[in-house]
Amino acid sequence: MSNELMTLPRVTGLLVIEVRESNPNGDPDNEGEPRMRGHNERGVISGVSFKRKLRDLVEAKDGPVWMHLASELGIDERKAEFEVLESRGRDRIAIGNMKKADFQKAYWDARLFGTTFLESIKEDKSKDVEHFIRCGVVQFSNGLSVAPIRIHRQTNTNKAGVQEGKDRGMAPLGYRIVEHGIYVMPFFVNPTAALKSGCKPVDLELLKKLIPIAYPQTASAVRPLVETRHAWWIEHKSPLGSCSDFALIDALTPKKKEKPDEASSGIDEYDVPNGLPDELKSRVASIKDLMNG
Repeated sequence: MSNELMTLPRVTGLLVIEVRESNPNGDPDNEGEPRMRGHNERGVISGVSFKRKLRDLVEAKDGPVWMHLASELGIDERKAEFEVLESRGRDRIAIGNMKKADFQKAYWDARLFGTTFLESIKEDKSKDVEHFIRCGVVQFSNGLSVAPIRIHRQTNTNKAGVQEGKDRGMAPLGYRIVEHGIYVMPFFVNPTAALKSGCKPVDLELLKKLIPIAYPQTASAVRPLVETRHAWWIEHKSPLGSCSDFALIDALTPKKKEKPDEASSGIDEYDVPNGLPDELKSRVASIKDLMNG
């Protein structure tokens, strides 16, 4: 293992996300309804949707986020090393013919998150698919709301119709939002996966800069008020791990003060931890809230 790869830490992370009057993650199988588990009405934000926001910010090389962070991290002249594999218009044949070193060097999201993009050509023995990456260094789990969520639906109209011959438009119950929710999304950094993905410390540094701004920099009409309140980044004392992930996650997960099985209307209804208890803190190398810079 190279010295550069050995510097990657084992990390347990937890995002504490507040949602107000927004749809944080629509379900395409349910007409864009905010994702929710039917058996207990807990809201869901998929890890895939969060990673999409990170990818979009990196892909927009002419945008203010990339230009600011690339300058701050000293990678202005290396943008060709931070392309996004999961982007529209990609050339599958050209990517499949890339050499392993070139593939690893080019795609930031593949080095971090892994990919199944090349699955379709993996069985083609004539292709050099050594660079096929199944598992990345960073994994985001689904985010679940601490309490049930309440969904508000309304019909929106517009003055100019979108259908030919109609001078006004209407979308019955087309606007569907979560009134309020606190979600927790665990994520993990596994340095072992860097052996195949080629992930480097600067890839993680860019990720750490992107996490706090992922929601405000990708806000939309249906998702105007989603904010990460805490982004805990906990480094273990050993690359093998020095503490239970579950123990760390449980200790930092907010608890509803009263009526835990009812939807909330504000963050003041929760006890939100501001750090780890001393017993757990002594078992990790460091803990940082990325929201504090």
